[in-house]
Amino acid sequence: MQSCDVTATFCATLVDEFVALGVSGAVVAPGSRSTPMALAIGDRSDIRLEVFHDERSAGFAALGMAKASGRPCLLLCTSGTAAANFYPAVIEASYGEIPLIVMTADRPPELQGLGAPQTIEQRNLYGASTRLFIDAGVADDERAGDWRRIAQRLFRAASDERPGPVQLNLPFREPLLGVAGAIPSRSAPTSRRAHKPVGTEVLSCLSSRLSGKRGVIVGGAGGPRADQLIALAQHLGWPLLADPLGGGRTESPLAIRHADAWLRDAVVAQRFRPESILRFGSLPASKVVNAWMRDCGAETTVISRSPYLIDPDRRASLHVVTDPDDLCTDLRTVVGTSDDAWTTVWTSAEDTARRTIAAMLDDESRLSEPGTARTTVASLPTDSTLVVSSSMPIRDVEWYSGSCGHVRVLANRGVNGIDGVVSTAVGVALATQHPTALLIGDIAFLHDSNGLIGLLHRDVDLRIVVVDNRGGGIFSFLPQRSAISNERFEQLFGTPHTSDIEAVAAAHGIAVTSVSSSSDLRTALSAKGPRVVVVPTNREDNVVQHDRVHAAVQHAVR
Repeated sequence: MQSCDVTATFCATLVDEFVALGVSGAVVAPGSRSTPMALAIGDRSDIRLEVFHDERSAGFAALGMAKASGRPCLLLCTSGTAAANFYPAVIEASYGEIPLIVMTADRPPELQGLGAPQTIEQRNLYGASTRLFIDAGVADDERAGDWRRIAQRLFRAASDERPGPVQLNLPFREPLLGVAGAIPSRSAPTSRRAHKPVGTEVLSCLSSRLSGKRGVIVGGAGGPRADQLIALAQHLGWPLLADPLGGGRTESPLAIRHADAWLRDAVVAQRFRPESILRFGSLPASKVVNAWMRDCGAETTVISRSPYLIDPDRRASLHVVTDPDDLCTDLRTVVGTSDDAWTTVWTSAEDTARRTIAAMLDDESRLSEPGTARTTVASLPTDSTLVVSSSMPIRDVEWYSGSCGHVRVLANRGVNGIDGVVSTAVGVALATQHPTALLIGDIAFLHDSNGLIGLLHRDVDLRIVVVDNRGGGIFSFLPQRSAISNERFEQLFGTPHTSDIEAVAAAHGIAVTSVSSSSDLRTALSAKGPRVVVVPTNREDNVVQHDRVHAAVQHAVR
């Protein structure tokens, strides 16, 4: 068999094994050196293949597909700096625990170190950000018996107890076009490790830590299902601090949405000091809530699927790694309830906050940024997905939105960056094939406008809401705003731009409109995408409006 045919057979075998293990999506950035693997993927009708011109955008699109599906996504590029452009998405996938199988085509060994074009050192290119690195070497049919095991090792490492990205480096010799022969037969792969249920000793420990205490549940990303969270909250008589990313932000009176506002008042916050905190998954975005959890003196227990503990304030005294859904069921059988007065303190404040925020934000004649976030969430159809950018959008959804029970909310909170957000949302829309919305600021939108390339032809319903305050709005809330001159602040932090958001969208053939009121935004979001909806706002007015809402909630709760 000619070497090019061996290479084609090798690639076909890897792809066949990936499909058998559950891979159903692939993102390819075009290039020559990656031809054998690109053709092997393209030949499969059981893989959704998407081509992205920009490798950076391709990386985040694959991340979005994997985030939405929960299954590893294939990501392929040619050799050289193309592979380096995957790095931001690889880092986010690592810290966000998103399974990615990154395949980097490479020059063969005889061309390394000689100045061959598009040749860099690609071995272990992403360092500690990957769960596993394999250099496959030049395909050799004498090692055909190992080919499927390579795919199995990669898939298992990407989707194991702590999911994340893996890298497969693929040195390909020319000629790159070959014909795949018969691929090696498949044998049963090693079974994946499953979470072990917690034992009686751990349950007994949890019972003593939680029973009869005045406590709160924190429902973060990566926690149990919404119904499990609410059922546990009802059983314990504890409020649920419902992060939108955690799924428990429903209409239940125990789902606390707006604690950020009243916990800003130190006097009011004294009424809400718990004895115990039970946190599922990641931390919320709110600095106020996180500082309150740090300083309230409560004993903190963290439950997560992953052994990686998120605890920057070092407050967790117990970390249980298990399936959160199963543990919720177990806890309802062993943990006693709290007193009704404790529940009432929280539900009364929450009811007051809900009514206050609704009166201020539900029908704005001139949309504010808090109102935009609230209206966007409320306007989306049932079973849709909302992708929220970092910076202010994630905070505005967390602080001001109503129930998110009708939508799934996702965000790149592994490292909280604003890069690649448009492409992530495109990937999510591709994976779900359901209505998908993106709430994003103007800087993040411009940062990843390449995610719009080809969007019109991808057959997705993506509705993008761009909050356009002509710069970096979050910095207006930070000490830098008042500590330095306005000129220097605008230069370094406000970073105003002259880009026309509507023109950028129109350049890609995407329908675009600008809205100024709540009713206009609701109307715009009722139409199927792809489309871009621009909401012009003012950074200075935005700070004032946030302060007004927080003050009104604090006054009402007080």
